[in-house]
Amino acid sequence: MFVDRNASACNVVERTAREATRRIGATFFPYYVNNGDEIKQAFARMEKDRPDVLLPCPSPVLGIHRKLLFDNAVRLRIPFISFVVAFMPDGVLFAYATSLHEIQRRAAAYVDRILKGAKPGDLPIEQPTRFELVVNLKTARALGLTVPQSVLLRADRVIE
Repeated sequence: MFVDRNASACNVVERTAREATRRIGATFFPYYVNNGDEIKQAFARMEKDRPDVLLPCPSPVLGIHRKLLFDNAVRLRIPFISFVVAFMPDGVLFAYATSLHEIQRRAAAYVDRILKGAKPGDLPIEQPTRFELVVNLKTARALGLTVPQSVLLRADRVIE
């Protein structure tokens, strides 16, 4: 897992990923990074560690360097998963995240309420309720992986 030391969202993702890997008996490899050079160093270590899958926490640093992440994951033939479904690049095996369309729709409803006089502090905080699963079969084939039919049937979108 790629962890941006400066992104608070990474703390939650890291804790959850660490617990999930413990439950299934997998090994958790955190790669703490702050810039492109540290990402390159992490990939050099991965040549020895050989993680089974890569997951970046959502952060600006990792977003800026996403091409570096995706290119190296493909080069090392390590499946890469993502929290971003809106513009899923080549190299990402699958993404599971909140629906960007749904978030934008809900944001518009909030703006409408504020423009009609509601105080932002009085509006309830909402949790996402719609999530999307996108599977990239092109990447799966490149990695020599077979995606189970049950996963494909559940996917909101499949990239051929």
